[in-house]
Amino acid sequence: MSLMYYVYVATFTMLGLGVLFTLYRLVRGPSVLDRVVCLNTLSVLLVSAIAVEASVRGDTAYFGLMVTIALLGFVGTITAARFAERRAHDRG
Repeated sequence: MSLMYYVYVATFTMLGLGVLFTLYRLVRGPSVLDRVVCLNTLSVLLVSAIAVEASVRGDTAYFGLMVTIALLGFVGTITAARFAERRAHDRG
């Protein structure tokens, strides 16, 4: 087995651990904003995993999927932040 195989396995292991820790925080998060940040982190980890897989295969077909997931994660986070800001402004 080549060195790149070990790099591939190590990368996916670290990404998997990141997903597990993020899911733990998503479930245990004390506030809604913590959960929103966790969902954004999950989208970043998913895009990273797709990028690694695409680089291993040498395929550029996944580029559109990566951009779409990243944009959805970004727009979702911005929307939740604006909603939270308005809610905090209305309270006090």
